[in-house]
Amino acid sequence: MELRTLGGTGLRVSPVGFGASPLGNVFGDVPRNVARATVRRALDLGINFFDTSPYYGGTVSESVLGDCLRFAGVPRDSFVVATKCGRYKEGFDFSAARVTRSIDESLARLGLDYVDILHCHDIEFTNLDQIVNETIPALQKIKESGKARFIGITGLPLSIFTYVLDRVPPGSVDLVLSYCHYGINDTALVDLLPYLKSKGVGVISASPLAMGLLTDNGPPEWHPAPEQLKLACRTAADHCRKKGKHITKLAMKYSLMNNEISTVLVGMNSPEQWRRMLLLQWSCRLQA
Repeated sequence: MELRTLGGTGLRVSPVGFGASPLGNVFGDVPRNVARATVRRALDLGINFFDTSPYYGGTVSESVLGDCLRFAGVPRDSFVVATKCGRYKEGFDFSAARVTRSIDESLARLGLDYVDILHCHDIEFTNLDQIVNETIPALQKIKESGKARFIGITGLPLSIFTYVLDRVPPGSVDLVLSYCHYGINDTALVDLLPYLKSKGVGVISASPLAMGLLTDNGPPEWHPAPEQLKLACRTAADHCRKKGKHITKLAMKYSLMNNEISTVLVGMNSPEQWRRMLLLQWSCRLQA
């Protein structure tokens, strides 16, 4: 599998990243043997980037991912792990004290001495000035301690990234993780890419299927999209089926073909799903 450089970090990551939220049983129970087999298959197929959070499954995702990586028995320098801080099952807390404690808890669950990336998780749910003045400085101290190699910020509104990056010292934030803004239904992230590049910030995209909008089954009932958008996506999915295609495959191909986005996070919970994903990536490379 090809590898892409992740911003200015020097990290080389697979274009498809392993979104580990399903390992936290957030989309249904995943037996431990299936979880282990899924991570093993992903590694065998060349996936080297794994993303988790203490929020996913109330810490279950981190614990299960750590177990799966240990069970796989691969060298630590052969994979990249990102986790998050600030968002937890019990709520949001971006205070310096909480995020400092959070990394130690995450490392214990993952069974690692360090994570490659530590993200502030969904920062739009707090005062962004707290992120600038308190959280990022605390994460810099964590970085200096060696417990995290690089620092990132995540969230849905794209404006949060410019707000923070314009107010912190250069180099304080290495990465952004954006979701639902780079797909066949929403390309807003494209307009931000030149700005992020000028800041030396790497880009991770997630939810290429727009949290279920771009699937044949459609989104879950709780999906926040307006009904007009849901109807448009259903119509598009029906059109694809009539043409003998699947909207999911088209959406994934689109999301993988922009080299300015280093990696696209996809949540998978079975070995067979990862096999199909690799075949899809090969198809994208052949058509590029």
